[in-house]
Amino acid sequence: MSAAPTPGVFAESAAPATAPVRRTSRRPLWIGLLVVVLALVPMLAGNFTVSLLNDIGIGALVALGLVLLTGIGGATSFGQAAFVGIAAYATAWLSTTQGMSPWIGLAFALALTGLSALAIGLLTLRLGGHFLPLSTIAWGLSIAMLFGNVDALGRHTGLSNIPPLTIGGLSLADPRSIYYLIWALVGLALLFSHNLLQSRPGRAIRSLRGGAILLASVGEDAYRVRLTLFVTAALFAGLAGWLYAHMNRFVSPSPFDVRASIEYLLMAVAGGLGHLAGALVGAALVLILKNGLQDVLPLLTQRAGQLEAVAFATLFILLLHFARGGLMGFVRRFTRKRAAAPPRELDTPVEPLPHRTLPERGTPILSVNGAVKRFGGLVAVNDVSFEVKAGEIMGLIGPNGAGKSTMFNLLTCTLPMTAGQVRFLGHDIAGMPQRKVARLGLARTFQHVKLRPHMTLLDNVALGAHSRTNAGVLKAGLRLDRAEERQILQEAQRQLDRIGLGDRAHELAGSLPLGTQRILEIARALAADPVLLVLDEPAAGLRRKEKMALGDLLRRLREEGVTILIVEHDMDFVMKLVDRLVVMNFGSKLVEGVPSSVRADERVQAAYLGSVV
Repeated sequence: MSAAPTPGVFAESAAPATAPVRRTSRRPLWIGLLVVVLALVPMLAGNFTVSLLNDIGIGALVALGLVLLTGIGGATSFGQAAFVGIAAYATAWLSTTQGMSPWIGLAFALALTGLSALAIGLLTLRLGGHFLPLSTIAWGLSIAMLFGNVDALGRHTGLSNIPPLTIGGLSLADPRSIYYLIWALVGLALLFSHNLLQSRPGRAIRSLRGGAILLASVGEDAYRVRLTLFVTAALFAGLAGWLYAHMNRFVSPSPFDVRASIEYLLMAVAGGLGHLAGALVGAALVLILKNGLQDVLPLLTQRAGQLEAVAFATLFILLLHFARGGLMGFVRRFTRKRAAAPPRELDTPVEPLPHRTLPERGTPILSVNGAVKRFGGLVAVNDVSFEVKAGEIMGLIGPNGAGKSTMFNLLTCTLPMTAGQVRFLGHDIAGMPQRKVARLGLARTFQHVKLRPHMTLLDNVALGAHSRTNAGVLKAGLRLDRAEERQILQEAQRQLDRIGLGDRAHELAGSLPLGTQRILEIARALAADPVLLVLDEPAAGLRRKEKMALGDLLRRLREEGVTILIVEHDMDFVMKLVDRLVVMNFGSKLVEGVPSSVRADERVQAAYLGSVV
């Protein structure tokens, strides 16, 4: 059943009165111009320029993986050159010692690189803080050292006489002939990455910086998303390694050590870690500067190698001081107000996503029996029991320190229980991973808002429908998920219309005031098609009219059959809204009942309401 839109109080509180002006994006024009220029370069430029552009293309592939992994996914890697080396040595060994085709070498190189990344990721990606970057340095050093100590790989002298690539009898041994293959693959990698980020798995990737709890609340495992992204970035590096081996026709350990990894990371940082195009810009900047320094510094000093390292360190420091978003981020400061990317248009209505069958009104759907949570010697929740029935709004209240937030976290499986039992729709969920509970139909909001500020309202809400769909990275990157994507966006738009923000779907969530962001979180939770909606202080930060509109929205959801459990400090708001209340104090349940009886209870007045009746 589709609800009528909420009165536009939230939209009015957050938006200017004038409608936003639609701008035409110039991005296709710039992309087309770049393609034409790149296509003409081999016809106009010399061999050195073409070879330099080939190196830039190969570097851009590795940097592109780092933009996804580090810039968007938040996992810093100092070992990407090792993956380049694994692929380069794999295809070199197969095509030289085994006499096989370089195209078979491509499949072998990518398979070996992917399996290596999977094994390394399984061992290291659970490390937090600075331990993950340190671990990437460790395996980056060890893999490069391995190349130099294996007889079959030529030890430190490497492998030579690698055959060139051929297509239909046409040899690509010349830099000009392989140029088009390299840049075609760079273009396809950029297109794949763009498609990926504008999809179901892409929204999960862009939400990694929001934390594991955010992703778990929509039914996804942050570790799994990060591991998938890690392997994807390694495969881009593997593709670069395959091209490197057959372009140079010689491999040795030195181009694949940690210093090379740092250079690749510098490319991504210099271009802009938050922008796919930053991989191209950064690779071009670093390699052109590197070649320039190699030409100029020997004329000035006999210690050109050391000064080159100093120059790059200086560049890195200047970037961190003046352009932390890289060159693309610096450019965006001046172009953001002049041009805007056109919003993704929703096609004609499509088949809606499947909906759950809601339990019959009055049926118990959540039961808590003897819940206990201890933090050392502190008992935060002490033998609490209550029941939530389908079709009602139930409030969980109490003074500060009463244990409400801890109880909330126990119900959503954010915290493990010390003792007791919680059953949801007949399932014992105590100890169950939060993502599995979310997939059962328990959706939540957060006391401290967890939205992705640089994602649009539409994408933030679409993230809530994550568990209702199943498109993966490969399907998304190849645009084979378009039908499902239209369903997701249609559902997200419906929920935005429901809360009165439908006309602002393509604005960034970070532009909204705090109170409206809380409402947006409810829309994201509703996109999961929940059986039970658990709200953590949703009225905090809202003005009177906004609270009234929120109350109307929650009552309408109750009429549609959605069950709501709300933790809230605004007593006037709660008393006028809920059907039943559970009052906690000092970690224990103080009283349970309808609002009128709870308000009149002397124990509640003494603990929470003072003398007000």
